[in-house]
Amino acid sequence: MKIPIQRLKNIIAKFKNKKILVVGDLILDHYIFGKVDRISPEAPVPVVWANKENFVCGGAANVGLNIVSLGANVSLCGVLGGDHFGNVLTSLIKRGNIDTSLIIKDSKRPTTMKTRVIAQHQQMVRIDWESTEFLSLETSKKILNNVYKKIDSFDAVIIEDYGKGVINPTLVGELVHLCQQKKKIVTVDPKEEHFDYYVNVTAMTPNLKEAEAMANMKIKSKDEISLLANIIMERLKPKALLLTLGEDGMMLFTGQAQHHIPTAALEVFDVTGAGDTVIATFTVSLAAGASHLDAATISNYAAGIVVGKLGAATTNPAELIKRIQEKKN
Repeated sequence: MKIPIQRLKNIIAKFKNKKILVVGDLILDHYIFGKVDRISPEAPVPVVWANKENFVCGGAANVGLNIVSLGANVSLCGVLGGDHFGNVLTSLIKRGNIDTSLIIKDSKRPTTMKTRVIAQHQQMVRIDWESTEFLSLETSKKILNNVYKKIDSFDAVIIEDYGKGVINPTLVGELVHLCQQKKKIVTVDPKEEHFDYYVNVTAMTPNLKEAEAMANMKIKSKDEISLLANIIMERLKPKALLLTLGEDGMMLFTGQAQHHIPTAALEVFDVTGAGDTVIATFTVSLAAGASHLDAATISNYAAGIVVGKLGAATTNPAELIKRIQEKKN
């Protein structure tokens, strides 16, 4: 099905009036760069001579940056530790023009941080500081109370689940019920271990590996993707399932209909954060009045742009329109 360029451009033009709430795991990504020229005398491991470090938004915070880059407004709702790294991440989030008023500090938990040590462009080790235990009942209630107070001001809610403790079945159930009551879009970037949490959402955006784990099914050929999707659709009953397939693009499932959307990537440098870009763009597009297919098409173009950049990149309306016009010509 050929979608008119002008229709896609009209949707993108409406991004700037939309307000999105992202509920989920906030992560601080920490990079240490250096070089290796010897093995440690203390143990058979390389000695990295560090010469640069960088802190960037990860997890739900990176989804927030993607939404801002698209021109929409965003608020983050999650939990940070009462520690130095929580302050670092708060500063980065605010610098990205993201509302932090719904973020809760919990002194009993560490701020989730992933430290990657990189030498000669090779990741040597990753160190994770985190608690994957569910939030206390008290903290979960605080999150829900905050969302209840502000829900009317949002056009859509994204549940961003990285398995770091914020997203639990009670929280998801309450959020989805609230969004249904208020007729708000609610989308999920799922964690496969939490398969049964996400019932009756507007849409889910798993990649193929996550979908296989969720359905407990390993596909042997592309012909089986539809069967895999049907299992998920029947059990969770989302209005739409957007399955990302890497170099094979995406498949969108809605009711009895399915659509294959070929990749829009011109070249692939780095797939880091592409899933964040997909759910951000898909949700903002739906909030701007797009159909599921229009929203999937626009998010496919967005993913095609960011995988051509290094690191957890974002895209913007001007880049999107330019890429759409290039591919359509």
